[in-house]
Amino acid sequence: MKPSEIRDMTAVEIKTKEADLRKELFNLRMRHTANQLENPLKLRTLRRDVARLKTIIAEKERKG
Repeated sequence: MKPSEIRDMTAVEIKTKEADLRKELFNLRMRHTANQLENPLKLRTLRRDVARLKTIIAEKERKG
């Protein structure tokens, strides 16, 4: 997910997307501990996407 795509979204959409990604990240962590995860790099990309979303939410809140 690119930052430009995120900036085009509204604050509500960003927060719902973050919640969805957090749920998916939780499920992937559970599968990773059970050694059922096919692509472990997916964890890294999800963590980074969540961080991007949180950063842009903070930017929007600072702007007012």
